[in-house]
Amino acid sequence: MRTRPLGRSGIRVSEIGLGAWQLGARREWAGPDEEESYRIIDEAVRLGCTFIDTASPYADGRSEEYIGRALEGRRDQVVLCTKFGFWAPGYQEDHSPDRIEEALELSLTRLRTDYLDVALIHSPPYELMDGRTVAHYRILQRLLDAGTIRAYGVADRASNADELRRIVHTTGSSVLETNINVLEQHQLDVIAEAAEAGVGVVVRTPLASGWLSGKYDRDSDFPNDDRRVWWTRAQVREKAAAAQRFRGLVPEGTTMTHAALRFLLAQPEISTVIPGAKSVAQLRHNVAAAQGTLPAATVAAIRDFGRRPAPGQHP
Repeated sequence: MRTRPLGRSGIRVSEIGLGAWQLGARREWAGPDEEESYRIIDEAVRLGCTFIDTASPYADGRSEEYIGRALEGRRDQVVLCTKFGFWAPGYQEDHSPDRIEEALELSLTRLRTDYLDVALIHSPPYELMDGRTVAHYRILQRLLDAGTIRAYGVADRASNADELRRIVHTTGSSVLETNINVLEQHQLDVIAEAAEAGVGVVVRTPLASGWLSGKYDRDSDFPNDDRRVWWTRAQVREKAAAAQRFRGLVPEGTTMTHAALRFLLAQPEISTVIPGAKSVAQLRHNVAAAQGTLPAATVAAIRDFGRRPAPGQHP
């Protein structure tokens, strides 16, 4: 597994990491149970996935707990990234600056570590993305100076250009986590600014919540314990149509998953992509994407695909 720098943080991360929202998340994702979660983490480390991304409310704290137990005795082999702003149980929102240290202490306890590599503000409201006017970033800088964290940043809420630019240029962040995938490419123009400013880019939802895996179509249904059940039939049809158009750009002999991940890895501004995994087999397939590349013409065609409106939509 190749590694890339995480902005100016001094940390290097694997090109493909592990998004850990699914671990133990029966309610949100019909996710893996505890034992399978341990197997996924073990295999991720064995395959060289050095970046693991989680958050305090994922699976009501079980995601962090499972990671902490699985990594005992080998904490130094991975880069741990967690977030604060939402609280377990459920997803109670409280981004108060005076609760930052409380939140991180809870995460440190669950993760069984005395430091965090990366701490992110979790989907803050727009007004908290301005480092010139809010206290959050001064507190995070103090924690960085104290060695409690090695880097800090923001996992954005809406992933629009205005948000990204505000985070990059006002907060002092060295890490930005944002949604980018074949179906959501508008951020690619902005992350060049992030890279130039020394901000490492972590890409979540690289498979568009499964749509770029090729497993779903316009008739797909989701179980009640899977958060995708919230999508309307119109949204399902729209996503299925877009995924089908993407399928037509995938080279013969390449899976949709590998094409989607390799497209992102072709962007040098991206530090790591963090697909989730609900099984060891799925993890292995995701990681295998790092062993190949797409032809330059295919990368260009997918980029052009992202710039064009879907049929029936206006530019």
